[in-house]
Amino acid sequence: MYTYERLLSDIGELEGVERLVLGITWGGRIIPCVHVGSKRGRQLIVCAAIHAREHITAQLAMRLLGECRKRAGELFGWGIYFIPMANPDGVELCIRGTESVRSAWDRENVLKINGGCPDFSLWKANLVGIDLNVNFDARFGTGVSNVFSPAPENYVGEAPFSEPESRALVDFTKKVRPSAVISYHCKGEMIFWKFHQQANLLRDRILAEALAEVTGYELVDEMGSAGGYKDWCIQHLGIPAFTIEVGSDAFPHPFPYSELDRIFEQNRQVPFALIKNML
Repeated sequence: MYTYERLLSDIGELEGVERLVLGITWGGRIIPCVHVGSKRGRQLIVCAAIHAREHITAQLAMRLLGECRKRAGELFGWGIYFIPMANPDGVELCIRGTESVRSAWDRENVLKINGGCPDFSLWKANLVGIDLNVNFDARFGTGVSNVFSPAPENYVGEAPFSEPESRALVDFTKKVRPSAVISYHCKGEMIFWKFHQQANLLRDRILAEALAEVTGYELVDEMGSAGGYKDWCIQHLGIPAFTIEVGSDAFPHPFPYSELDRIFEQNRQVPFALIKNML
């Protein structure tokens, strides 16, 4: 499994890239980011592992980073910010359980939230039981699956951006002002591209179709979700933003890493296809 320590090690070995820190999590971990390509041109953000149990997407993001470094000429002057693990506390909890939690209070709290079960392999939230991908100010609290108390998944939090992880991500996105955003999730082999936009509907549909063509994934409109990172980017920044769900529904969570090579091949062209269709 792709742990936080492995991620930091892999990032540390990279040469010729810019390393950034978006912020600090509840558990005191940094949220790392790596930039490749031009800083002067248009920018793309690729975010992954905002849901803890979907940590396979962190390794996918690192593979895509490597692909973009090798094929820098195909970025046409763009730059890409990779945020491979937006929820490192949650990922570590999924993989290593409560031994990953430094605070005794936090250990007791997450066990309580998880119903006393020591198995956190299906956990999606951050360290305090808030699902980061419903914690954004985009029709906050109106999703059909939202819950309103701490839980392994779907709890929206007390208010938009209540969490240090979601605040760090939104502050960074405002600073970068990207031309587009991709948020990787797992699973279903689907692309979500729509969030109540009107003026840019045709533009975003065309781009989504380009991504569907290179991945083979199904395009899906809104399905009652709200409060997501992709949703906020569309609603508040007016940019094309996509949630890409990798991995076949034939496999249960925790998703097998034996599928990573296939997933990477399906997504290898995604950054290049998006940039090419936005030139």
